[in-house]
Formats: sequence, C-alpha cells, structure tokens
Amino acid sequence: MSHAVARKQHTHQHKLRYDEDDTDDDARPQWRRRLVTWALAVAALGLGFLIPYTLYLNHEVGERFGQLQWQIPTRVHARPLVLSPGLAMDAATLKTELDAAAYHEGDGLTPGTYLRDGSRWRISSRGFNDVDGMVAPRRLELTLSAGRVSSLRDVAADGTPGEAARRARLDPARIATLYGQKQEERRLVRVRDVPELLVTGLQAVEDRDFAHHHGIDVSGMLRATWVNLRSGSARQGGSTLTQQLARSGLLGIGREQTFTRKGKEILYALLIEARYDKGTILEAYLNQVYLGQRGAQAVHGVAAGAEFWFGRDLDSLRTEQIALLIGIVKGPSAYDPRRHPQAALQRRNFVLGEMHGSGLIDEAEYKRALEAPLGISDSPGRLSANRFPAYVDLIRRQLARDYPAGALSGAGLSVMSGMSPSAQARAEAAVTATLKSLDSDKRPPLEAGLVVTDVHNGEVVALVGSRQFTAHGFNRAIEAQRPVGSLLKPFVNLLALAQPTRWSLASWVDDSPVTVTLGRGRTWKPGNSDGRSHGMVRLVDALARSYNQATVRIGMEVAPERLAGLLKTLAGIEAEPNPALILGSLDQSPYAMAQLYQFLASGGEIQPLRAVRGVLDAEGRALNRYDNEPAPAQPGDAVAARLITIALQQAVTNGTARQLVADGLGHLAPAGKTGTSNDGRDSWFAGWTGDHLAVVWVGNDQNQATGLYGATGAMKVWSNIFSNLPSATLSVGNEGLDWQWVVGSNSTDAGCPEARRFPFVAGHAPAHAPCRLPEPEPEPDRERRSWRDWFGFGRDRDSSPAQPSSPSPSETPSQ
Repeated sequence: MSHAVARKQHTHQHKLRYDEDDTDDDARPQWRRRLVTWALAVAALGLGFLIPYTLYLNHEVGERFGQLQWQIPTRVHARPLVLSPGLAMDAATLKTELDAAAYHEGDGLTPGTYLRDGSRWRISSRGFNDVDGMVAPRRLELTLSAGRVSSLRDVAADGTPGEAARRARLDPARIATLYGQKQEERRLVRVRDVPELLVTGLQAVEDRDFAHHHGIDVSGMLRATWVNLRSGSARQGGSTLTQQLARSGLLGIGREQTFTRKGKEILYALLIEARYDKGTILEAYLNQVYLGQRGAQAVHGVAAGAEFWFGRDLDSLRTEQIALLIGIVKGPSAYDPRRHPQAALQRRNFVLGEMHGSGLIDEAEYKRALEAPLGISDSPGRLSANRFPAYVDLIRRQLARDYPAGALSGAGLSVMSGMSPSAQARAEAAVTATLKSLDSDKRPPLEAGLVVTDVHNGEVVALVGSRQFTAHGFNRAIEAQRPVGSLLKPFVNLLALAQPTRWSLASWVDDSPVTVTLGRGRTWKPGNSDGRSHGMVRLVDALARSYNQATVRIGMEVAPERLAGLLKTLAGIEAEPNPALILGSLDQSPYAMAQLYQFLASGGEIQPLRAVRGVLDAEGRALNRYDNEPAPAQPGDAVAARLITIALQQAVTNGTARQLVADGLGHLAPAGKTGTSNDGRDSWFAGWTGDHLAVVWVGNDQNQATGLYGATGAMKVWSNIFSNLPSATLSVGNEGLDWQWVVGSNSTDAGCPEARRFPFVAGHAPAHAPCRLPEPEPEPDRERRSWRDWFGFGRDRDSSPAQPSSPSPSETPSQ
C-alpha cells in the first residue's frame, strides 16, 4: 500500500512538473490568442456599430443629396422696361433702369451690357421668362431726343443697325428675395451651362484627380494626417471636391476641424461616389459651394457668386474673373476682394498660374489676365434681400389669397411685379429731399406715404411707406388712415356732372354761408379755408379753388348717400353717408385714395390696382397671371371723368395747385387736387399726367398739427417726383364733349367780350344767344368844346359821378 501511495505521489509530482513546463513553453502563444480574440471582439463590435451607422449615412445621402432639394429663395422682379418709339424717356432715367437691372457699360453686344454714344444707346438684353412666356435676348439701338425715344432698331451681332423695331422688353431688375428658414442665395445651374474654363480650372486648383478617385485622395489625406499629428490638432484636410461637398452643409456635417468630423466626411464622400456619377457630383458642388456673405445672406453656388462679385451672369465672365471665383473657394472671408483686394489679387494670380500650367489657357491670355483688374462690381449685383420693404409688403398682401403665409419664402418662385425702378427711385428721392426742406424746430417730425401708378393699366410702379424707406415696419402708404379732406370734392362734382341736364362746369353755384340741418336740433355751418365767401361762382372755379360752401351745396343736392355709394363702387371704401362726408370727413390711406383716383386718371375705367403681374415656377412657367384688362369705360363715365379732369387741370393753371406751373411742370398739363385736414394735420395731393398718377400724404404720426396745406406739403413731393420722372403730357379727348363759348347762362359767339369757353356733355349745351357788342361811345363835339371843358367846369355840379358796375359772377376775383 505504501508502494501504491508512493507511486501515486510520484505521478502527481510529475504532472505538476509537466504543467509548469507547459506554461513556460506556451505563454507567448496564449497571449497572442487572447489579443486576436480581443481584436476580433472589438472588430465585431465595431462592425456591429459601423454597419448600421454606414447604412444610416447612406440613407441620409439618398434623402438629402439624391433629391438635390435645396431651399431656393423666391425672387421678386420689377416690371420689364418696355421700349418703343415715342416713349417718355431721358438719359438719366434710362441709366437708372439699366443699373437697377445690373447692366454695365461695355460693347452693347454682350448680353447685360450697354454702350452710350451721345444720344444713341446700344443695349444687349438677356433672355428672361415673363408672365406670357420666354422673351429672347435682343440687341437694340435707340436714340433719345426731346425727352422721348425717337427711334428704336434691332442690331446685328457685329453692331450693324437693322430693321426698325416697334417694341422691345429688357429683362427686369431683381428688387427683393424671399428666403426660407435659411438666408441662402442660390441660383441652380446645369454643368453644361457653366463655362468650361470654370469647370476645368476648379478641378486643376482644388482636385486634380477628381475624375479618377473614389471620393478621397489617399496621398493627400496621409500628408494632412502627418501635419495634424505633428501639430496635435486637425489643421489640414486634404479634401477632394466630393469631401468639400459633404461638409458644405448639404449633408449636415459641421465645419469644425476634428478627427470625428473628418471620419464622417470620408464616409459620406465614399458613399456619394458609390451612388452617383461624377457629373452629378460636380453639378451639386457647383450649386452648393460657399462663395461669400452679405450680412445674414449666404451666397452659394457659382451662378450666385458671379452675380454677387461681378454683377454678371456666368456666361459673360472673363478669364480673370473665373480665376478669382475659383480662388475665393478656398476662403471667401480671407480672399474677399472688396475687403482684402491685395490678398484676392494674389490668390487670383495663383489660380491663373495653375490654369496656365495645366494648359487651360495659353501664354497670351495668361499675361493679359494677370494685368487685368479684379473687375468687382461696386454693389453685390442683383442679390437684393429686400431693398423695398413697403412695396414687397404690398406684394405679400396681394398674393395672400393664392399663397398662404410662408408659402412664397424659399419656394424657388419668381414674382413678376409692376414696380418701375426709375419711378421708385424718383419717389424715394422726392420724399427725402422735400421732407428735409420742410423739417423745422417749430414743426413736429414729418412722415410720408405715397403711391404711384400707371394710368394705362393700374400697375403700382412705386410705393413709399416711410421717409426711412428701407426700414421695415409701419407702411403708411397702405396702413395709415388719415382724414382725406378735399380729395373727395372731385367725386362730389362727378356725381353732379353725371346729370348733364342739371349741372355743367359752367353752372352757377352759390358760395355764400350755408347751414345744414343734422337732426336733433344740430346744425353744421362749414366755412371756406380763407374765411371768406365768394358769392356766385362757376362750378369749375369752385372745384379748382376748393370752395367748401359751394361744394356743400352741390353735395347736398346730389345726396351724401350717392357719394358713399360711389366710393364703394370705385374703391371699395365704406363710408357713413353723412353731410360731413362731402368735405372729406373720412379716414383713408394713400393706397385707397390712389385706387379712387385711378378712375379719373384712366379716363373712367374701373382699374383694380395691382403690384403683381404674375408668378412663375422654378422652370419659368406661369403659375398665376394677374392680367389687368378692365372693361372699357362706359360712355357716360368717360365723359364725366373728362370733365373732372379738365376742371382739375384748371386747378393747376389757376387754382390751388398753380404752383406746379411755377415749378416748370406746365408742359405736362397735369390735373390735380390738394387736400388739407383741420388744423393742417394732414397734407394731401392727388395728381396725374398722361402716364402716371401719384397720391401723396405728408403729416405727423402722432396727429399733431404741421401747419402744412396740401399745396405746401404733399404737392411739393409730387412736384419733385415729376420734375425728374419722364411722363407723357395729359391730353383730354373731346369724344362726347361739346365746347361752347359762354356768357352768363347762354352760349354765344367766339370772340364775344367776357365769354369763357366750357365743355358740355354733347347735346346738353345751353341755348345760344347772339353776342351783344357794347355800343361805341359818341365822339365828343370838338367844335363846341371850350377851355372850360378841359378843367371840368362844363360838368353839372349837382350830378353824381357814375358808379362802376358790379363785376359779373364769372369775373368775381378769387380769394
């Protein structure tokens, strides 16, 4: 038994020694196996995380990049300038229109350029989409003479004048941009529409191997990684165009330099390259690349960049401008040519060198481009965020019926408006200059609101809502509700003249004190602004000189109820039909009064005012057209409107608006009416020419007295506008009118002493009476006169001196 135990102990000891020997011999392979196990475990975990993450990123690429759904801003355009022989136009106004549309001086043959030679202009327009379809680019030659377009011709590509043209449209100015959630300026282009030099030059500078790599440049990444490791931070990227696209914001990768971001960028780039062809990737890059900033407005894409920096379309860029655009890609802030021109010049020249070294440009072009200036425009092209907030406010209001709030912003639409850049510029300048001249320590702060329309179609061509016209806020042209005063008097008289058997411009009206019974024992006794009565006056004079008492008598005969109904019909104005309405006891905005006066200015047509001509989709197709083709004026309305216009032309020649003639505007033969509220709180003027109507209000926001009358406040603004804005002379047709010479209440012969000429509704002229010439005084009997007669001794001392006869009513002096 002891032997067995001994043998067992021996066996156990041998085993222990074997185990110890085995551990020593196999220790290293054991640890290797453990490392491999751990590596495999980590790899499995990594793949378990990476594969789902990669699938997630692939989904993101498909959602964001695959659909290429950028948020494209909606652009608001002015009306296209329509040129035709006979159009009222001067050189300053034409240049204003061209500058607003980002035309620049050049050869006049390249789209977007003009060449001026004295009174002759050569203009090359750009093609554009209008509400009625595509308008092709066109080369034109026009001549200005005596404030008009005297000739218009097409021009051949070599500059040779061609056939005479009857009409031509220039592409419109861009006046505002309605952004979405992000203020990103972008205009989408196809690769085929981008200049080849820009495409190849971009690759030569930013990514020479773009056509061959699979999204990343390994050698560039290794070099960047080495620099980053040495510096202890991420300083270089070694990025391809695909990687730049991935981090540009399109796929939501931040721009911070971290290894995590870099890894995400690489994965995105690989996925993009795996899913899309090079042309699609390059096109996305060209539309997404960041090229500048204007306040909160970010400029993305080469098309928007060309507009922002050069005020040009892509296809008109020269070699040096293409090189600068490519150079800016590296750092829009560092190489901002407006802020850092020297750095931008050096970067541009470097890019030119790369182009030359790559064989993209020859030696001659390289040397020429090196010597060229930067060619930056003075202003950021046509990228206006919202230069005209009051006008855009009107646009939003008029589109609210078809487009809910927010539906326009970022929708990629084109809103074609009726604004005239030259009319808007003249209106803004007039408000600024006039209010500055009226400012006084004795007067409260003045504000203004005005509307200018086209009398032919009702388009609103200019609108100013504040003397700080670029500021957003209270739009006085639309929202200010102020007493309109005498602006309603023409419509009181319009109702009277619509009864030609009872009233005419020659009718006698009593301008003596008047008392109107209001009921409940109350009475109303309106007086004239000059505190005097003027006796019997002609209706035309009562209107031209704005006599209150005479107007009240007319208004009470035609009835305030009819006046309230007329205001509703012509302008949608709701008014209480009380006697005070006759003298303008009604609060309305300049816009509402412009709508009312459009009836008179258009010759009796009911023309709804409009700021929007149409809305186009992103492809330039018309979504909505807001055609303004009102029915022709009814014959009776047209005749009555002509009679009122004639009367208000006399208000300019010898009535309350006669200062306009002194201002040099008599050649326009304008018609106009002043208006003043009690205590001079509100100053109004509504006037029109052959082309334009303008309604102006001047006053104080706190309703304080300004001491201004219609003629000393608002009319000054009106005069300032039309002293600089070309407009046709107002000519009133004679259709439906019968002009007669009148003395007393009868028509008479032409040339009859004291006779005045009046227009009557045809068939309603007064009865004719022959002219009675005064009998000549008998010649004195020279033979029987003595020396006493020379000294009056021959006169009967008891006889009274002859009394002068009273002046006829038509000759009553104005007060």
